[in-house]
Amino acid sequence: MSERYGFVMMVREKWWVEFCRRSREGKTVHSFVIRGAAPPKSSMLILFYVTRPVSSIAGTAHFIERAVGRPQELWSRFGGESVLGSKARFEEFLADASQVSFVRFKDLRVAANPISLSRLRMLLGVKRLSRKGFYVNKKLSETLTSMMR
Repeated sequence: MSERYGFVMMVREKWWVEFCRRSREGKTVHSFVIRGAAPPKSSMLILFYVTRPVSSIAGTAHFIERAVGRPQELWSRFGGESVLGSKARFEEFLADASQVSFVRFKDLRVAANPISLSRLRMLLGVKRLSRKGFYVNKKLSETLTSMMR
């Protein structure tokens, strides 16, 4: 589990803003909805990389689980945790997807000092980041988390 301690998840700015809004409203458990069977399968921590124009790791949360299955079944169980808000918006978002993932997490924390893309690439020693997200080990997760405080 040490090698898959954290998962850097790519999210669009509009979803990040909605997660932050829900958190300010006092909601503690959230779900990120993705078409198909999406990562992470298991992890302790999620680090949210907010894509352009933000291009930085903007916060963290504790990973609960990834639920994969039929859209209607998962919406009835976890729809209230989603930023999509309504079943109509959920169906519009999914289009004709036969399978969906709800990545559930709690204790969302917004970074006091977000980590920029250039700094993240330097720490990882890579030129590009995976668009699907990627796992990081415990040491790097703790380093990134401490940098955001």
